[in-house]
Amino acid sequence: MTPALYRRQWAQNPLREVLAGMVGTFALIPEVIAFSYIAGVSPAVSLFASFVISVSIAIFGGRPGMISGAAGSVALVAAPLVHAHGVQAMLLATLVAGAFQVLFGLLRLQAVMRFVPAEVRTGFVNALAIMIFAAQVPQMLGVSWHTYALIALGLVIIYLLPRLSDAIPSPLICIVVLTAITMFYPMPVHTVSDLGDLPTGLPSLTFPHIALDWATWSVVLPYALAMAAVGLLESMMTASVVDDITDTHGDQRMECTGLGISNILVGAFGGIAGCGMIGQTVGNLRYGGRGRLSTFTAGAFLLALMVLLHRWVGQVPMAALVAIMIMVSASTFSWGSLRDLTRHPRLSSLTMLVTVAVVVMTHDLAAGVAVGVMLSGVFFAWHAASLLRVTERRSGDVLTYSASGQIFFASADSLSDAIDYHTDAPTVVLDLTDARLWDITSVQTLEKIISKLQSRGRTVDVTGLDPDRHGILADQSNEALLAL
Repeated sequence: MTPALYRRQWAQNPLREVLAGMVGTFALIPEVIAFSYIAGVSPAVSLFASFVISVSIAIFGGRPGMISGAAGSVALVAAPLVHAHGVQAMLLATLVAGAFQVLFGLLRLQAVMRFVPAEVRTGFVNALAIMIFAAQVPQMLGVSWHTYALIALGLVIIYLLPRLSDAIPSPLICIVVLTAITMFYPMPVHTVSDLGDLPTGLPSLTFPHIALDWATWSVVLPYALAMAAVGLLESMMTASVVDDITDTHGDQRMECTGLGISNILVGAFGGIAGCGMIGQTVGNLRYGGRGRLSTFTAGAFLLALMVLLHRWVGQVPMAALVAIMIMVSASTFSWGSLRDLTRHPRLSSLTMLVTVAVVVMTHDLAAGVAVGVMLSGVFFAWHAASLLRVTERRSGDVLTYSASGQIFFASADSLSDAIDYHTDAPTVVLDLTDARLWDITSVQTLEKIISKLQSRGRTVDVTGLDPDRHGILADQSNEALLAL
């Protein structure tokens, strides 16, 4: 990234960026606090971590406009470690996870995102939208009618106000109006202060107070690696969504190292590791946040709210935040994918649905993506294997088998099954001009075919074995096959 481009990413439309970042802050608060309880840490730990991540990733990250915080699947991964070994073990795991992420970026391992197909990304987005909405349901159960009325009013403000003017993001106006109503006309509704104590001071540097012996490392390292991998996966998926929405390209390698640096700083300030947050990011983009300033503002404004205005923030009705998150959920969901279920290939649609189902059932975005990718791989191999064609042609004493297509572990048996090992033809020709060998399985299968035919006294002639196309032959230095 050039210095000029980096500066432009800070300077574009400052007012809109700041306002969009402030919306992102209010969208951060309820989810960060909710996931703090899942992870078994206090709200202050997650809120301070979100401040550090947002400010740091705005400086070091590679995807402008993306909001990151201490929530998501990383909290789910960290929860067992916290419950079994305490917060200090989690802090050490956060530091190590950040170091792993920096290493991943330096080794350019972000390239694995190329193997996540579009249907899995759609499933990831849809599942996250469902999870965001599901997280709001507890705030709408066992409450008074006032809560439902405020949520409805909040949604009206959010969706109708932009038709009159979009000078100020409507979610901010929603928060101000609903908070003013509940302050001037007290009513039985839950507020942000009911979720937990908000921090009242500044974060300070700390270091994990835990013995750095082999027993500790044997416990922490697996969790740290899992936290690093899950955090990168969510961040890279979120960055891809931003790329699609904005028609721009972020620097994924820089995002990997930037997230690692951010999580190292988070661990140094006593927080829990975080990653990209797609719901908050979509909200930020929806209200004009495209550069680094909106991401920075989301973190800086969060600290200002916590330290300077925590009493006022505590009085914000949960109904206002629920309305915002419902809007974020609706904006995140790919509604066009429902129409595409009948238009796209059935296996692609099935992959998308399975990805959604796994994420919703496990509440683990990484598990859903992993299953989706594996399922896509199986379907692709199945389809590629079905394209292999083997034709047979007899001319006098010569029996010719012509193969066309891809020969690999899933299709090699089809080639073997097409051969008549009991033929009476003295010479058998295997024509591979229109085929390609891809792996060891295909080479071994070809060797077995030749060996079986030769053991029955047949002369075997293999044509089309060009090492430039069948690179696996040269890689294996298979002199016997190349000699044919």
